[in-house]
Amino acid sequence: MSAISLRPYLPADAKRCAEIFRLSIEELAADDYDEQQREAWASRADDERAFGARLAGELTLLAVIGGAIAGFASLKGAEEIDMLFIDPEFARQGVGRTLVDALTKLAEARGAKRLTAEVSDVAKPLFERLGFTAQQRNLVRIGDQWLANTTMIKTLAGDPAPPTRH
Repeated sequence: MSAISLRPYLPADAKRCAEIFRLSIEELAADDYDEQQREAWASRADDERAFGARLAGELTLLAVIGGAIAGFASLKGAEEIDMLFIDPEFARQGVGRTLVDALTKLAEARGAKRLTAEVSDVAKPLFERLGFTAQQRNLVRIGDQWLANTTMIKTLAGDPAPPTRH
């Protein structure tokens, strides 16, 4: 396994991140979401300028392996992981764990007491392994499709109160 390095998102990365977003949805989520759901979800990156602006407006980190961008994740505000997407070529090599661990440390540095994420079915096992607890199931409408995800929360250091279940 090659070493994973992290670096901040740059505007020039928008096209590659949009590509990773689409590939991840099309390939890694194929067992959890049907073709129409995946197409609707992936269409959120069709406007690469808007997609890039979303990444630039958050604290977005890129995971790099051997010079190639393997995945990205973004922290919205101090407490919410907004996106986590891995190129299928680099799946199950520690990229997701590395990104979530880094965002967790950044959230703690920003004073967050807990970290939340709306997690796809494909990413749920990773978040569970990283100490996140499922709080509720959600249905999200994208175009004419409904996709299920799970709100997950991780209590961070310094917060003695466990997350409440809904």
